[in-house]
Order: sequence, then C-alpha cells, then structure tokens
Amino acid sequence: MNAALKSKRLATQFIFPCLDILGILAWGLLLLKYSFTGELRLLIHPNYFGLVSFTGVVLVVLSLVRAWQWSRRFARRQREAEIQDTVSHITLLPTGVGSILLLVTAILGFAIAPTVFSSNVALQRGVSNTLPATQLQTQSFQGNIKPEERSLMDWIRILNAYPEPDAYAGQKAKITGFVVHPENLPDNYILLTRFVLTCCAVDVYPVALPVRLEGSRAQYPQDTWLEVQGIMETDTLNANTQNFKGTESFKRQLVLVAESVKTIPTPADPYSY
Repeated sequence: MNAALKSKRLATQFIFPCLDILGILAWGLLLLKYSFTGELRLLIHPNYFGLVSFTGVVLVVLSLVRAWQWSRRFARRQREAEIQDTVSHITLLPTGVGSILLLVTAILGFAIAPTVFSSNVALQRGVSNTLPATQLQTQSFQGNIKPEERSLMDWIRILNAYPEPDAYAGQKAKITGFVVHPENLPDNYILLTRFVLTCCAVDVYPVALPVRLEGSRAQYPQDTWLEVQGIMETDTLNANTQNFKGTESFKRQLVLVAESVKTIPTPADPYSY
C-alpha cells in the first residue's frame, strides 16, 4: 500500500505537472517556429500571423511561470498530496492523458512540416473560376490594372464581378499557378490553379483558369508550377471538374491560349487571399 501511495504521489507531484508544463511549452515553441520559418503562411491567413506569434509567446511565458510556481511548491506538496489522496475527482480523461496528447501533437508538429495542397485536393473540392458566396470583399479588385499585369486571382475577381467571357477576349495575360489535369477537358488543356485561403488551411478552395496548350499536357505534370503568357479567348468547355463519370455541363468560358509556358519553383507564398 505504501508503495502504491508513493507512486501515486510521485505522479501527482512530479510527472503530471511536468507533462502540463512541457505540453504548454512545446505548443508555444511550435507556434513560434511556424512564425519564424514562414510555414505559418501555409496554415492560416496573414491577418492572423500576429495573433499566432503573440499566442506562442504567451504559452512560452506561461509554461515558465508554471515551472517556477511548481518548483517553489514542490517542497510543500507532501501535505497537499496527502489531503488530495482522500478526495475523488471526476474527469473526462484519465489524469495526465490530456497533457500527453497535447505534448504528442506538438512533437508531431515539429516532426511533420506543413505542405502545399496538391492537385488531388483541388479535384476533390471542385475547381471553379468564380468565388464562393462566403468570400469576403469579392468586389475588391482593381479594374484599371493592365490585363497582362493581372494575377490569376485578379482575373477570378473580375470574372466574379462581370462573368461575360467575351468582354475579355483578345486581352493579353500572364498568370502563375500549379497544373491540374481535369478529366473533363481535352488533352491539350490544363487548369492553372491556385488555392484561396480565407481563414485557415481547412477552408481553402481552388480557383483556376483553363489554359489551351499547343501540344499535350503530358509535358507538364500535375502540381508543376507554371508561368503562362498568352491571349484570352472564349471557348465552350465541360465545366464539371469533379470526378463524376458521365456528368457533363458545357458552358462558355474564358480560356488562356498559351504563347509562352515557363516552369517556375513553388512560390514561398503559394496561396491567394
């Protein structure tokens, strides 16, 4: 019995408090690591960068304060432990499990680096050339930008505001994005795609413009980042980019006829906002 009580007191006085402190410290350091390495841009909208960095600092300070408090109380915990041994506690998880989960997930965060979403995610979610109704400030684009200076997101915003493709036929364009090979389009078409981040990585959605190539799209594997320069035209294409066999929905769309295609590295900031 004495051995069991000593083991329980050791866990109560030393192991569980250390797990709590380490869990809080690990998450604070993880958030700061994401901030300093730039990986945070793969996870959340830039509007929240400051909040995440501040939270990381607060968690590190909190863990240090708790460690200092625990070290001061450690010598006096014997009487408290004896009293607590007679009291029953009801918790959702066994004592210490929550701290272990917190620590393990933080360690996994250090071990597994965030990655950019791929073409498979884009096809699963359905690529569109319009913004969803929940997108904030869909009207905020600069219509006076020269066509050849518009980004992919600028073109999407303009189409969202005025979706008549013939209005843009003949205009020059130079846009960047990653390659998606939709099954519904011919072999000489790709979708030049970017993910739009409104809050965090969970709610990203893909937007794209069709690009007509001179040859087969096989020369540009999926997920390759390209800079494409050419002329805008109107074409009638199958608008269904999701993998629903036998489902066709043809509509007139704005298409970039490629004159120059250049492979580029994955940008440090791959998402649009």
